[in-house]
Amino acid sequence: MRVTKRSLALAVVTTAALTLGACAPSADAPADPAPGATDTGDDTQDDAASGEPIDVGIITSTTGPLATYGAAYLAGLEAGFDYATDGTGEVDGRPLNVTITDDGGDTDRAVAQARDLIGQGYTILAGTASSGVALALAEQAVQNEVLYISGPAAADAITGVNPYTFRSGRQSLQDVATAGSFIDPEGQKVVVFAQDNAFGQGNLAAVQGVLGAQGADVASVLVPEDVTEFTPFAAQVLQAQPEMVFVAWAGATSGAMWQALDQQGVLDDTTVVTGLGDVATYGAFGAASEKIDFLNHFFAGAADNDVAQAMAEHVEAAGGTVDLFTPDGFVAAQMIVRAIQEAGGADDVDAMRAALEGWQFDGPKGAYEIRASDHALIQPMYQVRLVSDGNGGWTPELVAEVPGEDVTPPEAG
Repeated sequence: MRVTKRSLALAVVTTAALTLGACAPSADAPADPAPGATDTGDDTQDDAASGEPIDVGIITSTTGPLATYGAAYLAGLEAGFDYATDGTGEVDGRPLNVTITDDGGDTDRAVAQARDLIGQGYTILAGTASSGVALALAEQAVQNEVLYISGPAAADAITGVNPYTFRSGRQSLQDVATAGSFIDPEGQKVVVFAQDNAFGQGNLAAVQGVLGAQGADVASVLVPEDVTEFTPFAAQVLQAQPEMVFVAWAGATSGAMWQALDQQGVLDDTTVVTGLGDVATYGAFGAASEKIDFLNHFFAGAADNDVAQAMAEHVEAAGGTVDLFTPDGFVAAQMIVRAIQEAGGADDVDAMRAALEGWQFDGPKGAYEIRASDHALIQPMYQVRLVSDGNGGWTPELVAEVPGEDVTPPEAG
């Protein structure tokens, strides 16, 4: 366990950006605020770092539909900076001044924030759970030649989009490849059961691209978004007689959809795979929970290593809970510190890029690698089941870790 010598507190305001320095609290000072709180403490820096501060801009959701994802990311980010700097909040004697802005999931707002930060001289940006926002920020990164590290946003288009954009989370193709680990796809029929919208169609394309390339016969049952009666569509799945059903679903109709699949016997007669989301979604599957195979990016307890333990200890000490996207923030901090250290600061963006390309490191999920050719982040994924917690709820249980090399996405481009 690392000894904390100095603590970096990340404060968030939703109406303006706040730049923070790292300061050492006195023995009787109050604890650092949890992510999402505003630091109103004493700004005295009687042991200030010897070097000039390094500015880092974080653009993510602290309000809006993706606020819970943003909270998990920021909790991981704070833990990651603490871990990567040995608790000093400094890189080579220079304090990290971290500015966090709230994009609210809005692309125009995020772009305006990025332009403002870049105009102030920031050369490092990170964050966002929205794929649309991430792609817009990637465009700003290449136009202004600054480093951008995307957060939980899963769109495959982020990988390889330009030389200045990296990612600290997984992408959709890794989800699909993990789904394929439940069966041998060669010669098997796979039905994608999804909403007939961009999300569902994107998942269908990913299954065709990954499992289809492995020899699976991929078909689909796409359901109009306004449908509330799912029995006829569940019957279509049964008629197709697949070996595996890949379910890609989001929104308020999830409960009714899973109930229909269960009542029609789909969950009894075939392997049904879907993604396990954040803690708040564990109860969404109802009685079907124990009949579903889950692919998973992360849950508390998924990984058993020193880095995951350090992350959990820091987050829990701050009053938080490790969740689906906590590792994405932690890894972003690791990447930022690595880039600054190897480049000797944040002025040489090309040197920071070079420091990240091909980098292999240990993170919360175990072994990571940033693929040099397109900046895909190779990492383990998980097979998970939900089990009763004895109190009417559900809790995840690890079935197997899927090695990163087994779920490597095809190279972009």
